[in-house]
Amino acid sequence: MSGEGIPEIRGFRARMMVWLIHRLFIMTRGMTLGVRAACFDAQGRVFLVRHTYVPGWYMPGGGMERHETALDALRKELREEGNLEIRGEPELFNVYYNRNASKRDHVLFYRVTVEQTAPRDPDMEIAESGFFSLDALPDKATSATLRRLKELSGEVEKADYW
Repeated sequence: MSGEGIPEIRGFRARMMVWLIHRLFIMTRGMTLGVRAACFDAQGRVFLVRHTYVPGWYMPGGGMERHETALDALRKELREEGNLEIRGEPELFNVYYNRNASKRDHVLFYRVTVEQTAPRDPDMEIAESGFFSLDALPDKATSATLRRLKELSGEVEKADYW
């Protein structure tokens, strides 16, 4: 794992999408809370997704809905974004303030072992997805993705900010 990665939210289109989504959330949610996970398979590879609406490769995850537990949201997002099923107990690694998304956003970050039940076909949300060896990550992995992997490996200390 080398390099700094690309910024998570860059370019006019991506910034506008995030701005619009969070304006909608202001009307429907007091604070936004999301889940994201470093998903490792039995070979120790990490699962990443590339969305259609923002640049870069991310760890799977998404926002929590009303009346949804964090683990329910995690299971749902992993199923939706990668056809992934959690094996064993998810480990809550850290809670981050995601000031890049909005002044009200927090991310619960988990480490999980997963099994993919079927390949994930591209659609309107996910352009590509797959498992990657830690020494062969995609070139356009986001800087936050690379930082989280370094935190998980103990290369750097945990941060407070996503």
